[in-house]
Amino acid sequence: MILGIKDIIDILLVSLLLFVMYRVLRRSGANNLFWGILTFVIMWLIVTYLFDLELTGALFDRFISVGAIALIVIFQEEVRSFFYRIGSQFNFERFKDRWSRVRQLQNAQLQADSIVNACKHMAATKTGALIVIKTQQELKVYEDTGETIDAVLSARLIENIFFKNTPLHDGAMIINNGKISAAACILPVSKRTDLPQSYGLRHRAALGLAEKSDALIIVISEETGKISIAKEEDIHHVTIEELETQYIQPLFGVKTENK
Repeated sequence: MILGIKDIIDILLVSLLLFVMYRVLRRSGANNLFWGILTFVIMWLIVTYLFDLELTGALFDRFISVGAIALIVIFQEEVRSFFYRIGSQFNFERFKDRWSRVRQLQNAQLQADSIVNACKHMAATKTGALIVIKTQQELKVYEDTGETIDAVLSARLIENIFFKNTPLHDGAMIINNGKISAAACILPVSKRTDLPQSYGLRHRAALGLAEKSDALIIVISEETGKISIAKEEDIHHVTIEELETQYIQPLFGVKTENK
Protein backbone atom coordinates (compact mmCIF):
# COMPACT_ATOMS: atom_id res chain seq x y z
CA MET A 1 0.00 0.00 0.00
CA ILE A 2 1.43 3.37 -1.04
CA LEU A 3 0.80 6.30 1.28
CA GLY A 4 -0.33 9.51 -0.38
CA ILE A 5 -0.22 13.06 0.89
CA LYS A 6 -3.81 12.79 2.17
CA ASP A 7 -2.91 9.65 4.14
CA ILE A 8 0.09 11.36 5.74
CA ILE A 9 -2.05 14.39 6.69
CA ASP A 10 -4.69 12.02 8.08
CA ILE A 11 -2.11 10.21 10.24
CA LEU A 12 -0.65 13.48 11.49
CA LEU A 13 -4.08 14.84 12.46
CA VAL A 14 -4.98 11.64 14.34
CA SER A 15 -1.60 11.71 16.08
CA LEU A 16 -2.16 15.32 17.11
CA LEU A 17 -5.64 14.49 18.41
CA LEU A 18 -4.28 11.59 20.45
CA PHE A 19 -1.47 13.74 21.84
CA VAL A 20 -3.89 16.48 22.92
CA MET A 21 -6.20 13.88 24.47
CA TYR A 22 -3.27 12.39 26.37
CA ARG A 23 -2.26 15.81 27.77
CA VAL A 24 -5.82 16.60 28.87
CA LEU A 25 -6.24 13.23 30.62
CA ARG A 26 -2.78 13.41 32.17
CA ARG A 27 -3.64 16.78 33.78
CA SER A 28 -6.73 15.22 35.30
CA GLY A 29 -4.73 12.26 36.64
CA ALA A 30 -6.41 9.79 34.29
CA ASN A 31 -3.54 8.99 31.96
CA ASN A 32 -4.13 5.24 32.44
CA LEU A 33 -7.55 5.79 30.95
CA PHE A 34 -5.87 7.19 27.85
CA TRP A 35 -3.87 4.02 27.32
CA GLY A 36 -7.03 1.97 27.81
CA ILE A 37 -8.86 4.06 25.19
CA LEU A 38 -5.91 3.83 22.80
CA THR A 39 -5.81 0.02 23.18
CA PHE A 40 -9.53 -0.17 22.50
CA VAL A 41 -9.24 2.02 19.40
CA ILE A 42 -6.35 -0.07 18.02
CA MET A 43 -8.37 -3.26 18.53
CA TRP A 44 -11.34 -1.61 16.80
CA LEU A 45 -9.20 -0.65 13.81
CA ILE A 46 -7.75 -4.15 13.55
CA VAL A 47 -11.14 -5.83 13.72
CA THR A 48 -12.83 -3.37 11.32
CA TYR A 49 -10.19 -2.71 8.69
CA LEU A 50 -7.61 -5.50 8.92
CA PHE A 51 -9.83 -8.58 9.40
CA ASP A 52 -13.03 -7.00 8.06
CA LEU A 53 -15.24 -8.62 10.74
CA GLU A 54 -18.53 -6.83 10.16
CA LEU A 55 -20.49 -8.03 13.22
CA THR A 56 -17.65 -7.49 15.67
CA GLY A 57 -16.83 -4.20 13.98
CA ALA A 58 -20.44 -3.02 14.32
CA LEU A 59 -20.32 -3.92 18.02
CA PHE A 60 -17.13 -1.95 18.45
CA ASP A 61 -18.72 0.97 16.58
CA ARG A 62 -21.54 1.03 19.13
CA PHE A 63 -19.07 1.03 22.00
CA ILE A 64 -17.12 3.83 20.37
CA SER A 65 -20.16 6.08 19.87
CA VAL A 66 -21.59 5.45 23.35
CA GLY A 67 -18.15 5.58 24.98
CA ALA A 68 -17.37 8.96 23.43
CA ILE A 69 -20.53 10.44 24.91
CA ALA A 70 -19.77 8.83 28.29
CA LEU A 71 -16.24 10.27 28.30
CA ILE A 72 -17.55 13.75 27.51
CA VAL A 73 -19.99 13.49 30.43
CA ILE A 74 -17.37 12.12 32.83
CA PHE A 75 -14.65 14.59 31.84
CA GLN A 76 -16.82 17.58 31.04
CA GLU A 77 -14.64 19.96 33.09
CA GLU A 78 -11.48 18.83 31.27
CA VAL A 79 -13.22 19.04 27.89
CA ARG A 80 -14.51 22.52 28.73
CA SER A 81 -11.02 23.60 29.80
CA PHE A 82 -9.56 22.18 26.58
CA PHE A 83 -11.92 24.09 24.31
CA TYR A 84 -11.51 27.23 26.43
CA ARG A 85 -7.74 27.11 25.82
CA ILE A 86 -8.30 26.69 22.09
CA GLY A 87 -10.70 29.63 22.08
CA SER A 88 -8.25 31.79 24.03
CA GLN A 89 -5.59 31.18 21.39
CA PHE A 90 -7.92 32.35 18.61
CA ASN A 91 -9.75 35.08 20.46
CA PHE A 92 -11.16 37.64 18.02
CA GLU A 93 -10.85 40.44 20.57
CA ARG A 94 -7.12 39.80 20.88
CA PHE A 95 -6.66 40.03 17.12
CA LYS A 96 -8.85 43.14 17.13
CA ASP A 97 -6.72 44.75 19.86
CA ARG A 98 -3.52 43.91 18.00
CA TRP A 99 -4.89 45.38 14.79
CA SER A 100 -6.00 48.48 16.69
CA ARG A 101 -2.47 48.91 18.08
CA VAL A 102 -1.00 48.51 14.61
CA ARG A 103 -3.38 51.16 13.26
CA GLN A 104 -2.48 53.52 16.12
CA LEU A 105 1.23 53.11 15.38
CA GLN A 106 0.61 53.73 11.69
CA ASN A 107 -1.39 56.88 12.48
CA ALA A 108 1.30 58.08 14.88
CA GLN A 109 3.93 57.59 12.18
CA LEU A 110 1.86 59.57 9.67
CA GLN A 111 1.29 62.38 12.18
CA ALA A 112 4.98 62.59 13.07
CA ASP A 113 5.97 62.55 9.40
CA SER A 114 3.46 65.32 8.65
CA ILE A 115 5.01 67.66 11.20
CA VAL A 116 8.60 66.85 10.22
CA ASN A 117 7.98 67.20 6.48
CA ALA A 118 6.13 70.48 6.94
CA CYS A 119 8.93 71.90 9.10
CA LYS A 120 11.56 70.73 6.65
CA HIS A 121 9.84 72.45 3.72
CA MET A 122 9.05 75.64 5.66
CA ALA A 123 12.65 75.87 6.88
CA ALA A 124 13.89 75.51 3.30
CA THR A 125 11.54 78.26 2.08
CA LYS A 126 12.05 80.46 5.18
CA THR A 127 8.38 80.38 6.06
CA GLY A 128 7.87 81.58 9.62
CA ALA A 129 5.94 79.16 11.84
CA LEU A 130 5.00 78.61 15.46
CA ILE A 131 3.69 75.11 16.23
CA VAL A 132 2.57 73.98 19.68
CA ILE A 133 2.18 70.25 20.38
CA LYS A 134 0.16 69.40 23.47
CA THR A 135 1.55 66.72 25.78
CA GLN A 136 -0.09 66.41 29.22
CA GLN A 137 -1.28 69.86 30.31
CA GLU A 138 -4.43 71.30 28.74
CA LEU A 139 -4.00 74.27 26.38
CA LYS A 140 -7.67 75.18 26.03
CA VAL A 141 -7.11 78.71 27.32
CA TYR A 142 -4.70 79.34 24.42
CA GLU A 143 -6.79 77.47 21.84
CA ASP A 144 -9.71 79.78 22.63
CA THR A 145 -7.66 82.81 21.59
CA GLY A 146 -7.42 81.60 17.99
CA GLU A 147 -9.56 80.07 15.25
CA THR A 148 -10.90 76.56 15.78
CA ILE A 149 -9.68 74.21 13.04
CA ASP A 150 -10.26 70.64 14.31
CA ALA A 151 -8.66 69.12 11.20
CA VAL A 152 -6.71 65.96 10.48
CA LEU A 153 -2.99 66.60 10.70
CA SER A 154 -1.21 66.88 7.33
CA ALA A 155 1.95 68.54 6.06
CA ARG A 156 0.12 70.46 3.33
CA LEU A 157 -2.40 71.92 5.75
CA ILE A 158 0.34 73.03 8.14
CA GLU A 159 2.22 74.71 5.31
CA ASN A 160 -0.94 76.32 3.96
CA ILE A 161 -1.83 77.83 7.33
CA PHE A 162 1.63 79.39 7.71
CA PHE A 163 1.90 80.53 4.10
CA LYS A 164 2.69 84.24 4.14
CA ASN A 165 -0.27 86.65 3.90
CA THR A 166 -2.88 83.95 4.65
CA PRO A 167 -5.35 85.02 7.37
CA LEU A 168 -4.10 82.47 9.94
CA HIS A 169 -0.33 82.65 9.43
CA ASP A 170 0.23 84.96 12.40
CA GLY A 171 0.09 83.40 15.84
CA ALA A 172 0.51 79.79 16.91
CA MET A 173 -0.94 76.52 15.64
CA ILE A 174 -1.91 74.07 18.40
CA ILE A 175 -1.84 70.32 17.74
CA ASN A 176 -3.90 68.22 20.13
CA ASN A 177 -4.33 64.40 19.93
CA GLY A 178 -2.99 64.20 16.41
CA LYS A 179 -5.29 66.95 15.06
CA ILE A 180 -4.83 70.63 14.33
CA SER A 181 -7.18 72.00 16.96
CA ALA A 182 -6.64 75.74 16.44
CA ALA A 183 -4.55 78.32 14.57
CA ALA A 184 -3.68 82.02 14.96
CA CYS A 185 -3.53 81.51 18.72
CA ILE A 186 -2.00 84.07 21.05
CA LEU A 187 0.71 82.83 23.42
CA PRO A 188 2.23 84.54 26.46
CA VAL A 189 5.53 86.31 25.70
CA SER A 190 8.60 85.56 27.79
CA LYS A 191 10.09 88.49 29.67
CA ARG A 192 13.59 87.05 29.76
CA THR A 193 16.30 89.56 28.84
CA ASP A 194 19.13 87.11 28.13
CA LEU A 195 17.81 85.91 24.75
CA PRO A 196 19.87 86.42 21.58
CA GLN A 197 19.00 89.39 19.40
CA SER A 198 18.16 87.01 16.55
CA TYR A 199 15.17 85.69 18.48
CA GLY A 200 12.02 87.48 17.44
CA LEU A 201 8.45 87.57 18.73
CA ARG A 202 7.74 83.96 17.72
CA HIS A 203 10.70 82.73 19.78
CA ARG A 204 9.68 84.79 22.79
CA ALA A 205 6.11 83.52 22.53
CA ALA A 206 7.36 79.92 22.27
CA LEU A 207 9.54 80.36 25.35
CA GLY A 208 6.70 82.10 27.17
CA LEU A 209 4.46 79.04 26.74
CA ALA A 210 7.33 76.68 27.61
CA GLU A 211 7.63 78.56 30.92
CA LYS A 212 3.95 77.96 31.68
CA SER A 213 3.27 74.46 30.30
CA ASP A 214 4.85 71.13 29.34
CA ALA A 215 4.04 71.57 25.63
CA LEU A 216 6.60 71.10 22.89
CA ILE A 217 6.87 74.24 20.77
CA ILE A 218 8.54 74.43 17.35
CA VAL A 219 9.65 77.75 15.90
CA ILE A 220 10.82 78.35 12.34
CA SER A 221 12.56 81.65 11.73
CA GLU A 222 11.27 83.74 8.84
CA GLU A 223 14.65 85.46 8.51
CA THR A 224 17.05 82.50 8.68
CA GLY A 225 14.87 79.42 8.22
CA LYS A 226 16.43 77.89 11.36
CA ILE A 227 14.33 75.54 13.51
CA SER A 228 14.17 76.05 17.26
CA ILE A 229 12.62 73.96 20.03
CA ALA A 230 11.13 75.45 23.20
CA LYS A 231 10.62 72.96 26.02
CA GLU A 232 10.85 73.12 29.81
CA GLU A 233 11.71 76.83 29.97
CA ASP A 234 14.51 76.43 27.41
CA ILE A 235 14.82 77.29 23.72
CA HIS A 236 17.58 76.27 21.33
CA HIS A 237 18.26 75.57 17.65
CA VAL A 238 17.96 72.02 16.27
CA THR A 239 18.54 70.38 12.91
CA ILE A 240 15.65 68.72 11.08
CA GLU A 241 17.16 65.32 11.98
CA GLU A 242 17.31 66.23 15.68
CA LEU A 243 13.75 67.54 15.53
CA GLU A 244 12.57 64.22 14.11
CA THR A 245 14.56 61.69 16.17
CA GLN A 246 14.92 63.48 19.52
CA TYR A 247 11.56 65.25 19.80
CA ILE A 248 8.79 64.34 17.35
CA GLN A 249 9.21 60.58 17.11
CA PRO A 250 9.52 60.00 20.90
CA LEU A 251 6.55 62.30 21.52
CA PHE A 252 4.33 60.32 19.12
CA GLY A 253 5.65 56.95 20.29
CA VAL A 254 7.30 56.21 16.96
CA LYS A 255 10.38 54.00 16.90
CA THR A 256 13.45 55.90 15.76
CA GLU A 257 14.92 54.57 12.54
CA ASN A 258 18.51 54.96 11.51
CA LYS A 259 18.62 56.93 8.27
